Amino acid sequence: MPLGWNEIRSRAVTFSKEWANETRKHAEAKTFWDDFFRVFGLNRRHLASFEEPVKKLSGSYGLLACLPRTNTSSSTIL
Repeated sequence: MPLGWNEIRSRAVTFSKEWANETRKHAEAKTFWDDFFRVFGLNRRHLASFEEPVKKLSGSYGLLACLPRTNTSSSTIL
């Protein structure tokens, strides 16, 4: 069942307070995204993946921190 706006608002306030002073960007990246998606009652593992390899315009390769999955359906998300 989808969350109501009051629940999302409450979770967002809690999330912002918990992450307000975080300084270890790389060490906490996955935890941040997991917590962010939980604000909306969603499971990040169904919606996005971490450190997806991509080819840059320069021809070299790099990693995207959090890439949305393209094969999700609304029934998987909710």
